[in-house]
Amino acid sequence: MNDDQKKEALAAWYRLLNEPEIRMDCEEQYDELLKAADEMERTGLINDVEWRKLVQEAGIAFSKAIEGVGGGT
Repeated sequence: MNDDQKKEALAAWYRLLNEPEIRMDCEEQYDELLKAADEMERTGLINDVEWRKLVQEAGIAFSKAIEGVGGGT
């Protein structure tokens, strides 16, 4: 596993979590976050514990967004 690749992938994941792309609704953001987490685990950049943490964070953000707390773009 390349630490630089892991850092870059996680940084991109957190950017998407905190700053969704323009015109991306909360469902699209959630879907993209899950896809990215799955891909990082599949390629060995993260382990199952790290994957679970990312999925939980994505779920929390999605819940807040659909409740109107997190807003969206």
